[in-house]
Amino acid sequence: MLIKQLSKDFIEIHAPAKINLFLQVLGKRPDGYHNIYSLMQAITLFDRLKIKKIDKAECRVKLTGNLGSTPIKNNLVTRAYELFKKEFGLKSGIKVDLDKNIPIAAGLGGGSSDCASSMIAINRLFELRLSNRQLAQISAELGSDIPFFFYKGQAVVSGRGEIVEETNFPVDYNIIVVSTGIPVSTVQSYKALNLKLTTNKSTSTLETYYGLEGYIELLKELRNGFEAIQFERTPNLLAIKEQLLKSGALLARMSGTGPAMFGIFLDNCKRERVSSINFPDCHLYTVKPFLLREREMEQQEGKSNGDYRDSDHH
Repeated sequence: MLIKQLSKDFIEIHAPAKINLFLQVLGKRPDGYHNIYSLMQAITLFDRLKIKKIDKAECRVKLTGNLGSTPIKNNLVTRAYELFKKEFGLKSGIKVDLDKNIPIAAGLGGGSSDCASSMIAINRLFELRLSNRQLAQISAELGSDIPFFFYKGQAVVSGRGEIVEETNFPVDYNIIVVSTGIPVSTVQSYKALNLKLTTNKSTSTLETYYGLEGYIELLKELRNGFEAIQFERTPNLLAIKEQLLKSGALLARMSGTGPAMFGIFLDNCKRERVSSINFPDCHLYTVKPFLLREREMEQQEGKSNGDYRDSDHH
């Protein structure tokens, strides 16, 4: 997150998207969720949220951007506010202007990132003094991808997404993200999984690598367990993957449950290369990996006021 506190009652936050450099589904849990093992990387594609404290104890969200301008209800931002209102007895509310740039239901985590941003803003505006780690614990009640966004921007994620272990892998590469604009249901994607085919009983670990190219070669050995499902449903996705590789990507993969595809390039993603990837109704984004520096993490964290629930969860 990039956070700018404009006044004691007004905060602006840039919320990054993420990609899954690999994603393994290890099996179904007794609670109905699935255990996963994934390496997530934040990228420089941002939603922008302007969040203002208001007198009435409610959450008003107005969506702008490529999706037009419209008020929305029952989204993750609203659910986050309602959870805080219940847990901490908030007597005031928030007004959120959400400038949406991250494609919706594309496997890029835009809704989860927006939710985390709203929680950070509420924590500051209402002076709750919760640490990022505590906020991550609370956020797991709302969604499995949300806890990742309270960390520095690169992490191995496991459990159902609530266990986040920060990593220090190379980030000196470029990325082209291709969004088809076709929303994909995460719930339906998990239901369609054949766990006999996707489960890796001996969970892959990130082994020793040498340099950036060695790191990418390591990533090639891993995979996204949802690709086979989505490629069968939408053959164009496989064609996009093949075109990314043909245009020079060292690795091309689907993010999350899809359908967004991405390619990793060592050199600059020049205009000629981007224009060579041409599919009807697709949007292309040239981005880089995004990491928060230590100073930015300290500013985002703020002061803690003791533990919230079980501080040993992560």
